[in-house]
Amino acid sequence: MLQTTRKGEWFEIIVPAKWDGSTVEQVLRNKWNVPRKLLHKFRSTRGVTLNNEIPHWKTHTVHDGDILRIRLFEPQPLEVVPAYMDIDVVFEDDHLLVVNKPAGIGTHPNTPENTSTLVNGVAFYFQSNGIEATPKYVHRLDRDTSGALLFAKHDLAIATLGNQLKKREIKRTYLAWVEGKVKTKQGTICEPIGKDRHHPVRRRVSKTGQEAETDYEVIEYNPERKATLLKLQLKTGRTHQIRVHLSYIGHPLMGDDLYGGKAKISHKQALHAAKLTFVHPFTEEEVTCYAHADSEIKLFTESQILQV
Repeated sequence: MLQTTRKGEWFEIIVPAKWDGSTVEQVLRNKWNVPRKLLHKFRSTRGVTLNNEIPHWKTHTVHDGDILRIRLFEPQPLEVVPAYMDIDVVFEDDHLLVVNKPAGIGTHPNTPENTSTLVNGVAFYFQSNGIEATPKYVHRLDRDTSGALLFAKHDLAIATLGNQLKKREIKRTYLAWVEGKVKTKQGTICEPIGKDRHHPVRRRVSKTGQEAETDYEVIEYNPERKATLLKLQLKTGRTHQIRVHLSYIGHPLMGDDLYGGKAKISHKQALHAAKLTFVHPFTEEEVTCYAHADSEIKLFTESQILQV
């Protein structure tokens, strides 16, 4: 775990022994994969200091116990319209925010006129709490999927977390009620997914689609519902991936009529992002977040969520 703290607009790190001998540029590029545009900004604004001095990035090396500071928290303009929403915060620090998204709202606006999405609600939360930035979502959830959703609070956080997501280092675990009895206790669905040319929104398994891989495990079968509760983990993050894959194996989500789900439930589909696990990019701690399910829906219990 790194020793870090925030001091005003600056992020301060006590350099660990494992960085000893690296140049400032190597730390920025190799540790956080800072994008070129952001590197240019840090250089031009003198946004990096080493032991309270402006270092030459290519020649100055860091040593165990040095104080490295990066100006991460400079106020940024709010780029979306804030809209009041009751935000359920699962985890928060100076860099990140994990929110429990309710079913029935979109992750982000598709048009400037749409102000009823979670991004708009989080923007209001930022504004109300003096966070001068635009919330940046690291991944998305479908409108009718509930659960843990990760946001970044500054440009370096979205860059590092986006890189983790690309490298499949952010672990997302879902709970789903699917129609019928799934007989295989666990397995992997590895089928490419592409657009359905007969429908503007729907996706389908397609030989010419993008690689997609979903792991699943049976938790229980409910004979009254005639449905199976599954734990699912995404290896990739294609649009509608879980919905498409489960429909493909003959067990669509309860309530998901777009993909063949016939059972009616009190909201659109029985899918909940119950758990999110990742290594914090700035402290190196493992963070595990559990998102409770809507008590009115009563599809997923707290004990089921904690099983994942």
